[in-house]
Amino acid sequence: MKEIKKILCAVDLSEHSKAVAEYATLLAKALGASVLVVYTAPSLSQYVGFHVPPNTIENFVGEIVTGAEKSMEAFVAENFPGVEARGQVLIGYAAEEILNRAHEEKVDIVVMGTHGRKGIDRILFGSVAEKVVKNADMPVLTIRPTEPVTE
Repeated sequence: MKEIKKILCAVDLSEHSKAVAEYATLLAKALGASVLVVYTAPSLSQYVGFHVPPNTIENFVGEIVTGAEKSMEAFVAENFPGVEARGQVLIGYAAEEILNRAHEEKVDIVVMGTHGRKGIDRILFGSVAEKVVKNADMPVLTIRPTEPVTE
């Protein structure tokens, strides 16, 4: 029988992330699993060619990562009581980084939110959750927002 001992919980550190963390915590407590909580900061490397010096972009990304690491530390402490959990900030394209880390860490399940975008927003922004679900070789539990998304 399959066991779930390691959970990757992908968050964007928005208000909706608390609901995602609740599900990951519930699973971890019920199954005696540990949780790796990840947030992916954008690399912004695609903007180097737009007359923006690479060091300016690197500094900006560095500031995002530093802020995200502080937010992550507080988020994990607040949202994963009684669970072995650690946070990690990744840099790059969210879906790709989530899948890479899931493989590297040999997680048994991914828990993540979905923004529930529809129509043109979904076409323009895509869905990180959808990309992860389509490409993952482990189960993925997606949590929709509890409040309706305004369009």
